[in-house]
Amino acid sequence: MPAGSIEQRRRAFADSKIALGTDEIRRRLARDIRLTDLGASLMTRLSGGRRATSICEIHVTGGNAADFVAWFDDTARADYAYSMLAANPDHFLIQADPSGRLEVIETTGGMPAATRFFVDYQDTSTLTTADDPTLPVKAAGVAISGAGKVIGGIRHQFRDEPGGFYARLCVEFPRVTPPSAIAAHRWHLACEFSNWIAFGLDAVG
Repeated sequence: MPAGSIEQRRRAFADSKIALGTDEIRRRLARDIRLTDLGASLMTRLSGGRRATSICEIHVTGGNAADFVAWFDDTARADYAYSMLAANPDHFLIQADPSGRLEVIETTGGMPAATRFFVDYQDTSTLTTADDPTLPVKAAGVAISGAGKVIGGIRHQFRDEPGGFYARLCVEFPRVTPPSAIAAHRWHLACEFSNWIAFGLDAVG
């Protein structure tokens, strides 16, 4: 564990992961990824297309929804890799792949092993949660395992409020995912998005 304040520890964790590089991150976590790929495929098959949702709601003072989501989606930002990793110590790799999908390696929902998946923000066809018209700003897409199987998805939705904005953050997991993991992932969402929102507000004012 690095020493210092939370901010110093956050920076040290993120800097160390960036210094390792993407290939080394994948190599070190290869066994985890093989196991979680098998687990995700099995849970998806057992769920038969049904989903369980992990939902976290955040009310933000300051900024607006559209500016935050534009910042969040901008993979060309110079600080993109740092901001993605620093938002949660459970993050190991978040980057756009050549097809435009987002590659993610993280420990999800309090699980003991890291998982690798891709988010396709151009495809929402298999999402089971509703698109809420009262939440007009969106970040949504299908989640695909490293083996190429659809395993879930995300539907994050936002709207402006007086003095700030509201975020309804939702991740869809296979229905047989343990309830304890669904509950733990709410804390994961709260951690990463609280930090991303703080980073975004600092960046866009």
